[in-house]
Amino acid sequence: MGSLGNVTHVIFDLDGLILNTEILYDVAIQKILDRFDKTYTYDLKMKVMGMKYHKSMDLIQKELDIPITAEELVTESMCNLKELFIKCDKMPGAERLINHLRKHGIPMCIATGSSSKDFELKTHSHKDLVGMMEFTVRSDDPEVKHGKPHPDIFLVAKSRFQTPPASSANCLVLEDAPNGVKAAMAADMKCVMVPDPRLETIPPAHLVLKSLEEFSPQDFGLPPF
Repeated sequence: MGSLGNVTHVIFDLDGLILNTEILYDVAIQKILDRFDKTYTYDLKMKVMGMKYHKSMDLIQKELDIPITAEELVTESMCNLKELFIKCDKMPGAERLINHLRKHGIPMCIATGSSSKDFELKTHSHKDLVGMMEFTVRSDDPEVKHGKPHPDIFLVAKSRFQTPPASSANCLVLEDAPNGVKAAMAADMKCVMVPDPRLETIPPAHLVLKSLEEFSPQDFGLPPF
């Protein structure tokens, strides 16, 4: 493959990219919907992935017309998720890539649709891995006015690196969700997508992989494994 640009900074999504949390959301939400004989379909999941959590619950409530509020959905689903998050595992290839980039001094950060409270729960057993990041940007950050698919979170991330990238094109975003890919492309950054294998429609990205285990850093001008 030819070079896809001179990347100097890497921005990671969290859910479904570094940590295997997406299935946990499915379990937590479906447990609530079972009371109303409703199903959290994959198509609906794709609509909300990457959104700020309250907005995603609002969309689920409206789409399925269930007789509880979005706020109640947030509260109950977070109760269901609390214990599940602590046990979440890493996604294939994530730890190897993060260790490799850290070894070579590549600036990295996490830009996630998770709130600070959720982030702490999810990363409880992965402090060493997350600690390799220069910083994290979360959905409740006051500078992130709009969640993905808007580019806000990635532009905020770009501005916070200790040594800023020369341009957005020097940033590589690693994402699993369509909304995240759209946000990265709207921020004029390079984007690699590692989608759920069930996803039928892949949004435009610079590269699509089955797993981070397939990622070749040299394709983006980064040091090879």
